[in-house]
Amino acid sequence: MHAFFKKYRRFLLFFGGVSIIILFLFYRALQPQQTLPIYQPAMVNFELVDSTLQHIKKFHRIADFRLTNQNGQTITQNWVRDKIYIADFFFTTCPSICPIMTNNMRSIQAHFEKDDQIRLLSFSVTPEIDSVAQLKKYALEKGVLDQKWNLLTGPKKEIYTLARKSFLVAKDDGDGGPYDMIHTENFVLVDPLGRIRGFYDGTNVEEIKTLLSEVSLLKKEFPSP
Repeated sequence: MHAFFKKYRRFLLFFGGVSIIILFLFYRALQPQQTLPIYQPAMVNFELVDSTLQHIKKFHRIADFRLTNQNGQTITQNWVRDKIYIADFFFTTCPSICPIMTNNMRSIQAHFEKDDQIRLLSFSVTPEIDSVAQLKKYALEKGVLDQKWNLLTGPKKEIYTLARKSFLVAKDDGDGGPYDMIHTENFVLVDPLGRIRGFYDGTNVEEIKTLLSEVSLLKKEFPSP
């Protein structure tokens, strides 16, 4: 027996090594690929979802939009078509959570500055105050890179509808007018197909780290062309 193993030692070592590699590849192939959930209105806190959508369990997409950025340019969904993007709702005169959210969005901007697949959108919930000039002033103060991050203003009804019916991130205020809303601190991760893939507390550093990690995971699902 000893002579047999000695004679075929190299073959057995080679066969054993190949077997280990094959078993490892089978194991990898059988492991489910980690993917992010696809959020539907029915999965989100009903306070943040328009009543007409609270029953929707599939096929939710971010609606088309047409708004104006900090440079007076018209921005539509085409700017983020086939892109992964992060969106939030804010206003420039907000004294509480917005400065923290903006600082954290700026850190995301820095992280993906050279990655054209990632873009950022911030929608003003007080467009009557946040004119183009006001947004430009804010953008310069906060270090917004025009090619990466758009601050958007426009008709209040359109922004309200986007917040409540598309991004699912705002409570209906109902006190100051038909389109008044209370925006949340949520950052929304959207995939190239216009589907919501994650919600994150934009004031929480640990959740920003999770967001960065999950953007990288989403990039594997949608690799750059």
